Amino acid sequence: MNTFLPLVDPRTVAEELALGLRRHGVEVLFGQSLPPALIMACHRAGIRQVAYRTENMGGAMADGFARIAGRIGVVTAQNGPAATLLVPPLAEALKVSIPVVALVQDVMRVNRDRNAFQEIDQIGLFQPVAKWVGRVDVASRALDYLDMAVVAATSGRPGPAVLLLPQELIWEEAAASGNRRAAYGHYPLDRSQPQPALVKQAARMIAEARQPMVIAGGGLIASGGSEVLAKLQERAALPVSTTVMGKGSVDETHPLSLGVLAYFSGTGSLGKHMKSIVADSDLLVLVGTRTNQNGTDSWENYPKEARIIHIDQDGLEIGRNYEAALRLLGDARTTLQALSTALEAQDLDKRQAARAALEGRIADAKTAARGESASESVSVLSPMRPERIVSEISRHMDAATILVTDASYSSVWVADLIEAKHPGQRFLTPRGLAGLGWGLPLAIGAKVARPEARVICMVGDGGFAHSWSELETLVRTGLSLTVIVLNNGILGFQKHAESVRYGAYSDACDLAPVDHAALARACGCNGIAVSTPEELAQALATAMTSDKATVIDAATDQNAYPPLSIYEGAQVLGGRRSEPVGA
Repeated sequence: MNTFLPLVDPRTVAEELALGLRRHGVEVLFGQSLPPALIMACHRAGIRQVAYRTENMGGAMADGFARIAGRIGVVTAQNGPAATLLVPPLAEALKVSIPVVALVQDVMRVNRDRNAFQEIDQIGLFQPVAKWVGRVDVASRALDYLDMAVVAATSGRPGPAVLLLPQELIWEEAAASGNRRAAYGHYPLDRSQPQPALVKQAARMIAEARQPMVIAGGGLIASGGSEVLAKLQERAALPVSTTVMGKGSVDETHPLSLGVLAYFSGTGSLGKHMKSIVADSDLLVLVGTRTNQNGTDSWENYPKEARIIHIDQDGLEIGRNYEAALRLLGDARTTLQALSTALEAQDLDKRQAARAALEGRIADAKTAARGESASESVSVLSPMRPERIVSEISRHMDAATILVTDASYSSVWVADLIEAKHPGQRFLTPRGLAGLGWGLPLAIGAKVARPEARVICMVGDGGFAHSWSELETLVRTGLSLTVIVLNNGILGFQKHAESVRYGAYSDACDLAPVDHAALARACGCNGIAVSTPEELAQALATAMTSDKATVIDAATDQNAYPPLSIYEGAQVLGGRRSEPVGA
């Protein structure tokens, strides 16, 4: 391992920035040794670099780290192609409110606007995908701009910030820049809450409603408000559903928990059987949700007659798609704490009186949904049903397990079929832009943030092809996590959706066979190929006790698809989801 001399005076701008990052609590960054002066200064300041292999994967790693650590994720990149490849992961972080700080090399100031090597308008490049973009042009302002970037990322609605660093500036001697001591690297940085009168009004509305319910999104998770919501659920006998990003907000085994309500409400889903309960609600309390298309099944899930109480840190999101009868602008955790206190002064007998009947309806819905998918969950067929694979994964999860998925089908199988067993259990999914390939780097970031935790990552073979170069990163960094590849040899979502919409599918949907287990072994990971549930169970048991990263290549039925609403009642590849292959 390389060693560097300790930081001494006089310091360079790079060294000042490194110490500034330490002040903000940064102990690790995701980079590729660029900008080199900054990376070397970070080494000397005690900040570890996790070197990625592909530039866009580095941004996703920083995202996964921030989601689990509760602190900023830091990614560094060279100007030019590396900078452009930061755009997709920063866009994901922007959409789902994750604080990532990107430190990006820029061309020398004297060469700006001269077609310098790899010169591009990086301010214009990043503005659509970041909360804030700035560039340091004067050495004496370096720490000012670093603090602006960190505050932008962690304050208000969290999100990405980009700081551009001209190549020669970071080598300059640092000028006197004040004596800054404050640390802003945690989030949410500022916990605001609505006016007390509005909170009291919300409490009255809940107490007086015929059938209120809560729908929690990713903002509740980011605020660390799961335990507060759990107490509120119990105190006011409130049914709670979540979005995919909000999964883990509550204990889904609780008799008042409806599970995930999203864009999958076909046969076998919880959503199909919970819809009537949601439809009967006269008051919806939306917490930290953007009410986006997937989270609302194209804005069809919520009853149009229901009144809305919307809690969010971002005033622009309150009432965006559903007019809010009451706007509660504030941090989700702090606001729910105030609401819970306000409910103590309310008569909740009406809520408690309705509880038994409501719990019965929820239990019946869960029984009906699981009955529709029971045969697939215990299927012994080979290639395997994804429902059976997910069932096996669930058996190997404990309270501290972090389960990460890729976009597309992987997110749906987990969101619908695996129950969160305690408030705050972590499920990481790329649901901002839903980019394929981000499951593995998100898992790497999560493992770096919490190395003692068991991290399981489930991906499809199509998505895994975007990121399998990072298997070498796992080996080099000594990170032991488990990757399950659902290998069905197709781009499943694309093939199935095309077949429903057009009665045919393009030739891009079928993939050539890939031995992912052999690929893993070639990189130095454990690699296990399985085609039966018995082999899968044994492989998972082996992976859970290994000190090396393990890739399980699971042969999966390509005619299996999750209960997406768009498939309900349609013929997908000539078969029905509930029929076993060969039936």
